[in-house]
Amino acid sequence: MGSGVNQFDVIVIGGGHAGAEAAWASAHLGAKTALVTLSVQTIARMSCNPAIGGLAKGQIVREIDAMGGLMGLAIDATGIQFRILNRRKGPAVWSPRAQADRDLYAAKVRQMLEATRGLAVVQGSAEEVLVADGAVRGVGLADGRHLLAPAVVATCGTFLRGLMHCGPVRTEGGRFGEPAAVGLAESFERIGLRLGRLKTGTPPRIRRDSIDYARVQPQYGDEVSVPFSFLNDAITRPQIPCWMTYTNPATHEIIRANLDRAPLYTGQIRSRGPRYCPSIEDKVVRFADKDRHQIFLEPEGIDSDRVYCNGISTSLPQDVQEAMVRSIVGLERAEIMQWGYAVEYDFVPPDQMDTTLQTKRVKGLFLAGQINGTSGYEEAAGLGLVAGVNAARHVAGADPVVLGRDQAYIGVMIDDLITRPPVEPYRMFTSRAEYRLLLRSDNADARLTPIGRQVGLVDDDRWRRFQQKQELIRHIRDALSGTARHGMPLIEWLRRPEVRIDELIDRAALPATSSVLVDQALQAVEIEVKYGGYIHRQQQQVERLAQIESRPIPPGFDFSSIPELRAEARERLSVIGPRSIGQAARISGITPADITILMVYLDRRRRLHETKNSAQRPVGG
Repeated sequence: MGSGVNQFDVIVIGGGHAGAEAAWASAHLGAKTALVTLSVQTIARMSCNPAIGGLAKGQIVREIDAMGGLMGLAIDATGIQFRILNRRKGPAVWSPRAQADRDLYAAKVRQMLEATRGLAVVQGSAEEVLVADGAVRGVGLADGRHLLAPAVVATCGTFLRGLMHCGPVRTEGGRFGEPAAVGLAESFERIGLRLGRLKTGTPPRIRRDSIDYARVQPQYGDEVSVPFSFLNDAITRPQIPCWMTYTNPATHEIIRANLDRAPLYTGQIRSRGPRYCPSIEDKVVRFADKDRHQIFLEPEGIDSDRVYCNGISTSLPQDVQEAMVRSIVGLERAEIMQWGYAVEYDFVPPDQMDTTLQTKRVKGLFLAGQINGTSGYEEAAGLGLVAGVNAARHVAGADPVVLGRDQAYIGVMIDDLITRPPVEPYRMFTSRAEYRLLLRSDNADARLTPIGRQVGLVDDDRWRRFQQKQELIRHIRDALSGTARHGMPLIEWLRRPEVRIDELIDRAALPATSSVLVDQALQAVEIEVKYGGYIHRQQQQVERLAQIESRPIPPGFDFSSIPELRAEARERLSVIGPRSIGQAARISGITPADITILMVYLDRRRRLHETKNSAQRPVGG
C-alpha cells in the first residue's frame, strides 16, 4: 500500500464499543489501523447504563474475551459490583453482569487502545466513505483530510442524523452533548445503501447525595466476584451496592396527566423503539393494571456524584421528569443532574450485509454496532470484533471468520440480523439461541479460543492458560471414569443430582496450577456430566441440521430464475442472498414449501452440471 501518513489498511469510524473492539482486533491481526473519533475522550463512553453483561449479554462478553477481545479485560479492571444472574436456574442461562465505574471503564479502554501497536487514533469528523469501482478507497473528514484504506468499518452508533427529544425540545445529536453525523448518512445513501430509522432512550441521572438511602433497598453483588475474562483469577477492586425502589400510583398519574406533552404520543417521535426496554410512559400506558415498576439506582462510579435511574427511561419534558422522579419513594428530594431523553437515528438494515458483516454493495465496507440495528454495548462489541477481524483478513486476502449459531451467541445475532432484519433495536436474549446449553458463559473459551488462536487474536499467554485448563478437564474426566466407588465409576455417581464433584475429586491429586483454573475445570466437568443427556441431544440436533446448513447456495445465485417460487420468496431470497439452505430457511417470510422448491431446483442444477462435465470428460486415458 504506499507509505503516506494517511495510508492505512483498515479505518474504523467511531470510537464506541463496536469501534473499540474493531480497532483492537484489526490492529492485533497486523493491519495498520486508524480509529476515527470526534474526541479521544469519548472513546468507549457509556452513554446509557454504566454496566456490562446481563442476561445473554454476559455470554457475549465472555465470547469476546475468549477470542481475544478487550471488553472483558476492561470491565474486570473497572467494575464496582459483580453478580452472576440466574444462579438458581440451569447453567445455560447463568449470565455474568457488572456495574462499571463509567469514567474508569472508558479510560481503561483508551489506555488499551493507545498501547496497541499499529493503531492510530485520529480525531476528526468522518463525513464521507470514499468509493471507486464498487470498492472502498478510504474516508473523507470534515476538515478536508482523506484517509485511504481498502477496508473501512463503520460503527456510527446513534449518530447518523441523530435527533434527541426532551419534551418539545429537539436537538440534533447522537447522544448528550455530541453532534449528529449528517454528512456520513448522506454518504451512505449516495453509495446505494438503504437507511431506516430507529429510536432508543435513556433515563435521568440524579445526584448521589440527594437520595434518601433509608427508604431504598440495597442490592449487593456476589460475595466472591467472578471475573469476565478467562485471563483473570480474581477481582481486587472495592465493590459497592446499588439500590432499588419503585414507581407508585402517584408517579403514574403524573405521567398519564402529561401524555399530551410526551413526544412518543404527540407524533413528534415516529421511529420504533425497543419493546423489551420501553420508556416509563410506555410502561404506564401498556401495563395500566400495574401499580408500580421497579427502578434500580446504579452509581456511575465509586467517586461519581451521578446515579443512573434504570427503569425510568423517558423523553417527557423536564418539569414532568422532575415531578415524576420526586414522587418516587427515596427520591423525594432528588436533584437531577442530566435529563432523560430519546434519540432517533438512521441505521443500515442488515440484510444489506453478508455473514462477514461486509456490505454486498461496496467491497471492503463493513458495518458493526447500532448501525446494524442492535441495542446494547455488548451486542455492539461482539459485532465490532467480528467486523475488525474480517476487515483485517479481507486486506490480507485471507478467508473470513463466520461464526455459526451452534458456536456462539455472536453467531446467532449475526444470523438473526441478516435473515430477520430488525424493525426495532435488536437485543440478545437466551431464548434466541436454540443451542443455549452448548453456548454457556462458562465454556466460551472451549468454543472460541481455538478460533481466536487460529486467526491470530489469541496471544501466547491466553493460549497457554487455555491449554492448562483443557488438560485439567481431561485429567478430571479420566479420574472420574477410572475410579470406582462401591463398584460404580465415579462419573456415574456424579450424574446423581445430590452428588457434587468436590465430594469425588481430591484437589491435591490434580496437576499443580492456579486454584481458579481448578475451579473452572471442575465446574466444566460437573456441568457436562450432570447435563450430559441434554447436551448430547442438542449436539445431535446440530449434526442433523448441519446437513441442511452445509448445503451451499452458489454466490450470486439468481433466485428470480425459479418460476415455481412465490414472488415474495424470490424477492426475499434475492435481497438477502443466503449462503446455505439452512440460512435460507430462517429468513422471515420463507416457508418450508419454498425451501423444498429451492432444494429441488439446486439438486437439478447440480445433476445437470455433473452430466455436462461427464460428457465433456475425454474417454480413456
